[in-house]
Amino acid sequence: MPSPQAKGKVERPYQWLQDRIVRTCALDNISAMDDVHSVLKDEVDRYNYHQVHSTTKEIPSIRFNRAKREGNSLFRPFSLPEPYKSPKDVFCLRETRVVDGYRRISLFNHTIQVPNVELREEVEIHLVPDVVKQAIGVRIWWHNKLVHSLALPLEGFRVHL
Repeated sequence: MPSPQAKGKVERPYQWLQDRIVRTCALDNISAMDDVHSVLKDEVDRYNYHQVHSTTKEIPSIRFNRAKREGNSLFRPFSLPEPYKSPKDVFCLRETRVVDGYRRISLFNHTIQVPNVELREEVEIHLVPDVVKQAIGVRIWWHNKLVHSLALPLEGFRVHL
């Protein structure tokens, strides 16, 4: 869990940026959302590429690029962890279900046949919503192997966070 100090480091620039955008819009009589987006873009550009930071005394983009160049950054190239072969298995919603005596699971009022899984075994379900297609990809994993995948209509799926 991040410390309050670390949380403050992240929250302060956002509070500063929000305050600045509100003031700029008020002074310039801007109320249309497209115009506000333009103000936001300009402020982010100024903050990242032109303004000297009060604590570090450096421009953030220059400091960040130097840290990357010197290997002094926590940013790493993304690689899929084993056994996954698709980013959809990492960036997804997850559920677990137990396969019944007929090799089926129930998922949001859908009954899904799950082949090649022993009875009463727990499977991990990876859910990947596709709003454009109005579908949800269902990828079923058992013992670190993808055993079944299908797409179901997005209607009727509810996620509680």
